Amino acid sequence: MKEKIFKTTDSYAPLAIRIMLGLVVFPHGAQKLLGWFGGYGFSGTMGFFTETVGLPWIVGFMVIILESFGAIALIAGVATRLVAANYILLALGIIFSSHIQNGFFMNWFGNQAGEGYEFFLLWIGMAVGLLITGSGAYSIDKHLILKNIDK
Repeated sequence: MKEKIFKTTDSYAPLAIRIMLGLVVFPHGAQKLLGWFGGYGFSGTMGFFTETVGLPWIVGFMVIILESFGAIALIAGVATRLVAANYILLALGIIFSSHIQNGFFMNWFGNQAGEGYEFFLLWIGMAVGLLITGSGAYSIDKHLILKNIDK
């Protein structure tokens, strides 16, 4: 089971994908967890998720943790397949709970009721690629599996 989770290649493509996805998702997590980049921080975000959106507290908590610590794990290449699988589920949840009614396109010109879901389709595509390939070159996963094989 460990080998299925951590096995990867020396390819640079997953490296680029995981770093880009992690760098794009991390600011969203930092808004929710730390209040950075104009966010409301942990308490404000949890209040919004539970009181306004109606999510169970555990779901709101997991979203915050996955977007913040999951992004850091992706950048470092730790448990990339697990994070990618959870990112797929998270992005689907975001699409169907918050963006599907706004259509496909992002709200570039401010003429829609809200943002569309195209960003999250790209997010899902990147996560699917990582789920298939693993974390690639320069990852902690690669070192974990090599240590395991050496024993």
